[in-house]
Amino acid sequence: MLKTFARAAFTAGLALSLTGAAHAQEQKAPIKIGWTAWADAEFVTKLTKKLIETNLDRKVELVQTDIAPQYQGVAKGDIDLMMMAWLPETHKDYWARVGTKAVQLGVIYTDAKLGWVVPSYVPEDQVSSIADLAKEDVQKKLGGKVQGIDPGAGLTRLSKEALKTYDLDDYNLTTASDAAMVAALDRAIRKKEWIVATGWSPHWMFGKYELRYLEDPKNALGGIERVYVVSRQDFQNDYPQVAQFLMRMHLPIDELQGAMSAANETSVDEAVEKYITEHSTRVKYWLTGEMPSAS
Repeated sequence: MLKTFARAAFTAGLALSLTGAAHAQEQKAPIKIGWTAWADAEFVTKLTKKLIETNLDRKVELVQTDIAPQYQGVAKGDIDLMMMAWLPETHKDYWARVGTKAVQLGVIYTDAKLGWVVPSYVPEDQVSSIADLAKEDVQKKLGGKVQGIDPGAGLTRLSKEALKTYDLDDYNLTTASDAAMVAALDRAIRKKEWIVATGWSPHWMFGKYELRYLEDPKNALGGIERVYVVSRQDFQNDYPQVAQFLMRMHLPIDELQGAMSAANETSVDEAVEKYITEHSTRVKYWLTGEMPSAS
């Protein structure tokens, strides 16, 4: 009898031990967030990581990759989240492919914009619109080049369409990283050379350089966009507290642009810490859902 009880107790204890080990392993499994090396994506993603790890007791793994593999990863469940779904236009092709395999958790910021930019010293009476790039003298001064960003970006796809829409057959769209685009812009500005680059708001470059968007009368690059947090299908069930936090997370675009400028001057980690300190009431609402009391 005692032996039978001992064996039963041992078996129950082993089962509990294994269950506890499995639970501990599950607890340790990091939340995987995909991101691309764009200025806004880096700040927002690292802010999210900091808040989840510090306040919601979950480890986060950042997976840096192009935008297309992020959508694929979320759809397959290999990535839990991505913070930069530009909709309805910029990423509409990617979104259409994931179908019901991805979920929009919330809008992280609004009033986002794509466009082509030139330094302010480029005379506006000569170049005010993308259509003006077709002028022979303008094409020569620009070297027949539009400085772009990474090949998989929605902005790159739309910029290729813009070349066709505006019959800019003598232009080439150069693809590179966000950092390489800004470096090319910086070199040109230092020399007061003409340059046109693909750009978007929010971006810290608008705080550092005097730039203007070219008008886009044919709306080739789309209008105002919203930027969504997107998760794999079952994420809300697996991480309800984190999902609620992400549903509440929203940054005013002027604050985001200021934070990105701070990140460029110091580091992203320092800018994240500064933002959390300076916007503690808003951050608390994101994390807890508690509204600030009326004074």
